Amino acid sequence: MSTGHRVTPGLVHDILDALERHGYYRSDDLHAGRAVGLIGDLACIYEGTQDHPAYPGPSRDDAVTLTRDDASTVFAAMDIAAGDKRYRVEMCPDQSCPDCQTHLRDAQAFDQMADRMLRAAQAAPAATASKPGPDRWSQSAADREAGQ
Repeated sequence: MSTGHRVTPGLVHDILDALERHGYYRSDDLHAGRAVGLIGDLACIYEGTQDHPAYPGPSRDDAVTLTRDDASTVFAAMDIAAGDKRYRVEMCPDQSCPDCQTHLRDAQAFDQMADRMLRAAQAAPAATASKPGPDRWSQSAADREAGQ
């Protein structure tokens, strides 16, 4: 059985939470991204469908920089995905079922990623100061969730 499709944001979030409960804390985006990639490898290795990590991950020199337009697209996609997960929960007659709990964790993970992108965008010097960002960037995940 393939594990790839089962490595959800909820699984990643649970494993990262476990690391933090044991005193390990996030260093930076590059290392966090590598850790997330290794979580998928870990699941496959544990299951016996993979012998070793598939790819060691990018080095600092390989880091990808998104343009503002690309970042806006990714941000919007995460917002749409989080909304879809919440909609699925709203439509379920038993909102405490395991699927709903996974959807809620996934929505929270999407919101956390979007918030990290927002903080990074606010901290970075504006490359195109004359070009305003999307309105949704000024709204926190908590505000978006309250409006859902």
